[in-house]
Amino acid sequence: MQNFNKIAVIGGTGKSGVYLVKELLRQNFKIKVLIRNPEKIPPAHPNMEVIIGDVLDKNALHELISGCGGLISTLGAGIPFSEPTIFTMATKLILEVLEMTKISRYIVVTGLNVDTEFDQKGVATKAATDWMYTNYPVSTKDRQLEYELLCASKLDWTLVRLPLIGQTDEAPEISVSLTDCPGQHISATSLAKFLIAALQNVSHVKEAPFIANVG
Repeated sequence: MQNFNKIAVIGGTGKSGVYLVKELLRQNFKIKVLIRNPEKIPPAHPNMEVIIGDVLDKNALHELISGCGGLISTLGAGIPFSEPTIFTMATKLILEVLEMTKISRYIVVTGLNVDTEFDQKGVATKAATDWMYTNYPVSTKDRQLEYELLCASKLDWTLVRLPLIGQTDEAPEISVSLTDCPGQHISATSLAKFLIAALQNVSHVKEAPFIANVG
């Protein structure tokens, strides 16, 4: 039986990741967090173990994931920007390590630009998707390839598609859709709560829901 009391986190120092870490600790989970830059290590907490390493380091990933019940990734391009193909490079290694450690639950966030066969994207979502392909063609295509890697895996993955993220402790109500993004913004705290609930409830397995705050 998997132990969801201990959760591995990638991207925990990013603009949504810091809120995920905060919410996991608030809910009294034990967590292991992969940190690339030692200068960004968050304040010490008895329920948090920090692993210093890179998401493209297989050994660091193995150390991070071992002993956990699931993995949540809010990996972004980073500052300074990582390679535009960071998402597929990381995903290939992550999937390999998850299979090695026999951990099946993996939740990852992405932009609303990713397409699935179930989509019925409206005008706003299509426009945002087109804008990403025009301005960030390589990384946007790489995000799409990341989804295809997940679909080809045997893991219990969930890819959460997001609009603009607001860094706030407020957690307004959210709406979820498998076909079109239901809003233009998502609170980082609302996102954190959704990710944790999806992990615990094993909801949206092998799906790519859009989520956004309503109103």
